[in-house]
Amino acid sequence: MQGSRPDRLYLEDLHVGQRFTSATHTVDEAQIKTFAAQFDPQPFHLDEAAASDTLFKGLAASGWHTAAVTMRLNVETGLPFAGGLIGAGGDITWPAPTRPGDTLRVESEVVEIIPSRSKPDRGIAVVVSQTINQRNEVVQILKAKLVIARKPG
Repeated sequence: MQGSRPDRLYLEDLHVGQRFTSATHTVDEAQIKTFAAQFDPQPFHLDEAAASDTLFKGLAASGWHTAAVTMRLNVETGLPFAGGLIGAGGDITWPAPTRPGDTLRVESEVVEIIPSRSKPDRGIAVVVSQTINQRNEVVQILKAKLVIARKPG
């Protein structure tokens, strides 16, 4: 991972259209196979020869591996939200596979801000995060509802 963490932001600091870009992470073959062996043990994530005969036409990371890398990038350098990244739901798609050697970054945009009516200490920010490889191919799109703290006092 490369990059640094900006100051923590509260709900009042956010605006629709605000953008964030994470540092990068390179996914190698060993990471793909290790993750798959533990969490998604399918042949196209574990074996190059088996993967060549699938719709992936080669070894591909599990979508859940891509999601886990996305989460780490957002937590460490992407989304600087006070109180952390607390999910309240979302939608995820994987328009292209993550391959060995891909260097991923996450580009996120705030698309909606919803102050809570019943809990004045927080609100929801809807954030769309695109995980993009070094060829500028989008490998994941995550539209997440995140619980964001309001400024204390």
